[in-house]
Amino acid sequence: MITLAEVTDARERLRAILRPTPAWRSDTLSDMAGRPVLLKPEYLQRAGSFKIRGAYNRISRLPPGQAVVAASAGNHAQGVALAASRTGRTSTIFMPRNAALPKVGATEAYGAEVRLGGETVDDCIALAVAHAAGTGAVYVPPFDDPLVIAGQGTLALELLEETPSMEAVVVPVGGGGLIAGVAAALAQTRRDVRVIGVEAAGAASMTAALAAGHPVSLDSVATMADGIALRSCSELTLRHVQAYVDRVVTVDEEQITQALLLAIERAKAVVEPSAATPLAAVLAGLVPGDGPVVLVLSGGNVDPLLLTSLIEHGLAGAGRFLTVRVVGLDRPGLLASLTAELARLALNVIDVEHHRSNRTLGVREVEVIVTVETRNEKQHVEVIEALGAAGFRVEPWPGDAVR
Repeated sequence: MITLAEVTDARERLRAILRPTPAWRSDTLSDMAGRPVLLKPEYLQRAGSFKIRGAYNRISRLPPGQAVVAASAGNHAQGVALAASRTGRTSTIFMPRNAALPKVGATEAYGAEVRLGGETVDDCIALAVAHAAGTGAVYVPPFDDPLVIAGQGTLALELLEETPSMEAVVVPVGGGGLIAGVAAALAQTRRDVRVIGVEAAGAASMTAALAAGHPVSLDSVATMADGIALRSCSELTLRHVQAYVDRVVTVDEEQITQALLLAIERAKAVVEPSAATPLAAVLAGLVPGDGPVVLVLSGGNVDPLLLTSLIEHGLAGAGRFLTVRVVGLDRPGLLASLTAELARLALNVIDVEHHRSNRTLGVREVEVIVTVETRNEKQHVEVIEALGAAGFRVEPWPGDAVR
């Protein structure tokens, strides 16, 4: 088990490499959660996530010139690549074939040789271990290593200084290295602080391990939160969670999406899906208590294309778009009168489709499918009623049912 002395030693070693990420309170999220919410912005850390902590603590202790190898979908890859370059050594990183191109490019920019192979991170770990055995490079695991865990635990020591009033800390869980380090450090300093882990429901390997009493390898993982999409934790991380973590909860994809959108829109925190899971858990009422809670926003290395899709999906789910079907007689001015009414309602039009041929239409009828921006779902009802009162035959588009 990781000791406080090991975490303290790691902090001294990391002082020269870490970027300060002081925790701060979000009044907006606090109002929404009904309790003080503080954010630990590790998405602003070197290489875009907390991973540099464990990677540098492990790699900096190797003999000079010792090559390293690792496997990752992105965050650990960048942490290892940066740590290797800062300590004057070469690194080889195995990444899944479907890894986001920006993450691949960033890893290469930090000086690593990237090799794409395998469908999942677990596949890449096997490739990295084989590479280490064949070349003499040292394999740097993403979580199953005492020095890596001790490095991640330095985050807790910062929280003790930045948020001494904290009642609970909420941490994303993948392989378990971050929560193991944070929980171990707090257990040996502030045992009264509750530590809550959050997994994606489609990759809940720690939850399965806790139920079984040993690591369990999931048949598959399915989540947008690739930073925590691991099939299995390790014996080492499981022991720490069993000993020090108060609870591990899961959130679904819709909850993650809405939390990510809120983080961006209300906290101005551009984070990756895995980093949004703590906020999702708090807003879902899965974190007990009403005192100050710290959310570890673990990383910000999100693929811009994925981010665009997530934002659009999140806005739709939050009722920020409304799509309706308007049917009327095919006469000049129909479209103009419709858009005039939408303008009177102060609605911004996002998209318009105009169709004359449809088997559900009469001979002289046309349909207009229009998408507008709205404040919330309550306004959906108001818009439908207003268009109906203006004489339009209107109905919500399938999938946009008015509630």
